[in-house]
Amino acid sequence: MTNCLDRRTLLRVAGASAGTAVLAGATLATGSSAHAASGLFRHGVASGDPLADRVLLWTRLTPTEQAQPGSGVGPEALVSWQVSADPDFAAVVAQGTFVTGPARDHTVRVDARGLSPATTYWYRFGYDGAWSPIGRTMTAPAVNAEIDRLRLGVVSCANWEGGYFAAYRYLAERGDLNLVVHLGDYLYEYGTGQLGTAGKVIRPVSPPHETLTLADYRIRHATYKTDPDLQALHAAVPWAITWDDHECANNQWSGGAENHTPGTEGDFAVRLAAARQAYQEWMPVRLGADGAIYRRLRFGRLVDLSMLDLRTYRSKPTRGTGVDDPNRTITGDDQMAWLKSGLAASAARWKLVGSSVMISRLDVGALPAWLLGPLGELMGVPDNGLVLNTDQWDGYNADRNELVDHLRATGTHDVVFLTGDIHTSWANEVTTKATGPWSPAAAEFVVPSVTTDNVDDFLRLPADNVVSKLGAGLLRATNPHVRWTELDGHGYGVLDVTKQQCRMDWYHLADRTKRVTSSRWVAGWSVAAGSAKLHKESSPLV
Repeated sequence: MTNCLDRRTLLRVAGASAGTAVLAGATLATGSSAHAASGLFRHGVASGDPLADRVLLWTRLTPTEQAQPGSGVGPEALVSWQVSADPDFAAVVAQGTFVTGPARDHTVRVDARGLSPATTYWYRFGYDGAWSPIGRTMTAPAVNAEIDRLRLGVVSCANWEGGYFAAYRYLAERGDLNLVVHLGDYLYEYGTGQLGTAGKVIRPVSPPHETLTLADYRIRHATYKTDPDLQALHAAVPWAITWDDHECANNQWSGGAENHTPGTEGDFAVRLAAARQAYQEWMPVRLGADGAIYRRLRFGRLVDLSMLDLRTYRSKPTRGTGVDDPNRTITGDDQMAWLKSGLAASAARWKLVGSSVMISRLDVGALPAWLLGPLGELMGVPDNGLVLNTDQWDGYNADRNELVDHLRATGTHDVVFLTGDIHTSWANEVTTKATGPWSPAAAEFVVPSVTTDNVDDFLRLPADNVVSKLGAGLLRATNPHVRWTELDGHGYGVLDVTKQQCRMDWYHLADRTKRVTSSRWVAGWSVAAGSAKLHKESSPLV
């Protein structure tokens, strides 16, 4: 086998009963990543949701040329799988078989168990005498392990027609990541040309029409997983993923979506069920028995990662003072209770929360009602101000207030929200009426889109233009808790977590429309343990 790594995961224990571990990422050798996949395993391999003794493994088999994604045809097939402690598979530690077929679109998803904590493994799938590309994964540290550092790639919002996924390639090539966190909009439901791409379609998507049926969603997932850079990142490191709206339809809520017309597109519940089934088939993610995707991953005593579902249970969108209605929710009661109790009870130093939409207030054109006093009530200003985007937590003030009040009441510190959705880059301090403007309860880092349009694309202006700069300045002036924002760049984030601080570095691509393009560091912000105040960094973290 040609797959090799430049370094293994290192586990350093400083004593017989207690020690310190360093998790080190690694890189698949040049030319050996899953983008070489063709034939039987042409959609690559992936791993996800690592626990201390297990990890999910995924692939898709094409047993015959007729058994294309979404076709519903093809034979049932017995696929073998192996997990090894070395890239040559001389030390296989787990193996088995999995029966797949057209009922699950010939996808394979295995929960490989009996593994050791904080350990790098290699895995592959086999069928009819042939092996898949080799993937590399790693398990989480033991729950009570003392970990020095964890480093995550953080991404969101990848529109196939908007360009190429160079952001994924740069993350795959880093060699220092333990996990990739994807915050939603892994794919988009629109038909070709329907989603703004600065007026251009860089590469047509399949199927060419909007996804409505199970076959449509399966084909769309399959299209994305033919991208070589996406395959490379899936093969290089495990992922923790949640969905946002576009995995089904734009601005989805519990009973419908903005981009769904029942009269012409059928019952929304049928469409949602199709989208969810395809997602479960095609993604390496642990879902609950009831299909719930919100879950928590633990990385020793350093990090708890709570991945939220902010679409399935949310109330119908509204505007004006309706956003203050305490009967409306973005999380649903059960998920809110799970989140609050988990954050308060966590023994981890850092409590990371994967939130598909921004939790920080974004006031536009007015001070919050709680600063305006009675005048705000007369003017009909919502409790946290006139908002720009009610699809975010801004549209559900009661839930945000409830969560922040809980953090303050329980003395829960070192909470950091990781966010996507709005295609732009932000470093925020989370404040509400209860905290006041200068005593944030948590920090928030928002990563840009991989390829989906942002401000300069909508305006048909070059990046870093005067209008975007002016807009960023006005947003910061109106929102002092927004410490930094950049509205034009596409790219990714790298989150570095130590006992002392949690730091995000933002990287932007020179040109998302080109597969071969450069990447540059644009900003770094950190929050120290015991504080929710952000600090600006002057240079990239090595």
